[in-house]
Amino acid sequence: MEGFTELIEQYRPMIYHIIYSLNIYKNEDEFFQIALIALWEAKERFDPEKGKFSTFAYSYIKGRMMTELTRQSKVEEGTVYPDEAFWEMRKDEREQPPLQLTTLLSYCVGLTKKQENWVVYTFYLGMSMREIADEEKVSLSAVKKWRAGAIKKIRLNLEAGIC
Repeated sequence: MEGFTELIEQYRPMIYHIIYSLNIYKNEDEFFQIALIALWEAKERFDPEKGKFSTFAYSYIKGRMMTELTRQSKVEEGTVYPDEAFWEMRKDEREQPPLQLTTLLSYCVGLTKKQENWVVYTFYLGMSMREIADEEKVSLSAVKKWRAGAIKKIRLNLEAGIC
């Protein structure tokens, strides 16, 4: 097989065709580099008895790019980019303070300790159900059961005028 530089020039149009067919418009240079590495690996792994090199190279390069697109997509899904309004927000000085713990606990008459913990974690500490589960070292479904039981008992307390 000819030198790699000649191979790059020969397959450059194919690489750009794959880039455009996958609708890659961000990080195009990065994907071109990924394609060059894939081309090199395809050259090293090619077995002439199994078909044409161009077909093998095409599928090898496209597969590597699709793998990278998937990886980047997963990273992007986990990343939150707040909009400009987020950075310009100022704290409202008139904002109500969180419920006082004693006031909050007055609603917890008749609740189990776990249900009471859910109320405090949620409304006083502002924790999510996942954070509560991690803190208490229990499953998410256990925390959901605490929540359901607590809400039911608090509603009954409110209807009975206990709170």
